[in-house]
Amino acid sequence: MSYTVEERGNPNSLSYRLFFKNAEGNYISPFHDIPMCADEAQNVFNMVVEVPRWTNAKMEIATKELLNPIKQDVKKGKLRYVANIFPHKGYIWNYGAIPQTWEDPAHKDDDTGCCGDNDPIDVCEIGSQVCSRGEVIKVKVLGVLAMIDEGETDWKVIAINVDDPEASEYNNIGDVRRLKPGYLEATVDWFRRYKVPDGKPENSFAFNGEFKDKDFAIKVIKSTHNFWKALICQKAEAGELNCKNTSVSAGDSSFCCSADEAKAAVGKTSPCGKEEPIPSSVDKWFY
Repeated sequence: MSYTVEERGNPNSLSYRLFFKNAEGNYISPFHDIPMCADEAQNVFNMVVEVPRWTNAKMEIATKELLNPIKQDVKKGKLRYVANIFPHKGYIWNYGAIPQTWEDPAHKDDDTGCCGDNDPIDVCEIGSQVCSRGEVIKVKVLGVLAMIDEGETDWKVIAINVDDPEASEYNNIGDVRRLKPGYLEATVDWFRRYKVPDGKPENSFAFNGEFKDKDFAIKVIKSTHNFWKALICQKAEAGELNCKNTSVSAGDSSFCCSADEAKAAVGKTSPCGKEEPIPSSVDKWFY
């Protein structure tokens, strides 16, 4: 299955949205309508790229908006950019999420002792290519890091694009440690400190910041898929999440979104306009 994206609003502004379409050109939700697995038998997962490597804009699937487009996170009315904490520049991987997963805020995880963060599970793709925002890639899972972010469980899956020239060399987390020395340590350092320039405390980790292996990671992903299934079947409390979808829920479900409704929702947003300048402060380095 192939997907395309459509920009709406002005890039680098509060109005900017990136909507997804399927191969037929119909609008879909990247949260709910893109399958979790690209090849279930081979444990190959779909990943929605939210943030290309080296960039700073904190883009994310808008879980509370109809069709869940990608938008830039906002804090106190301002667009959010991650700080450059020496020696890092922006995000140090292609960053995104696995669709049809959900970290349930009502579920206390046995391993972390904390509840989920109410988002799809996050992925750090470590391949050699810089991906594009909104790209849907197929990834091979290698391991997972259990971050605790302000008291919430926030799993970080480590994966590689199956189409990467080096993908065949990576089959578990130990291969990352062997072939990309320092990358896993840099990943822990990045997640530990990325909120400090905003006046927040350092993040902590379960398992003393150790990465768990591929099998553990796949088990975690599949558990978040089960939480998502409960959400979409209305067996879990959705809260402010927008669960409307075009392909999963039956026609009589309140979560079913028709093609006409989806088209009308996109039509209410502004056409793609002029790109706004990125503040010069985004290039600052913090030590």
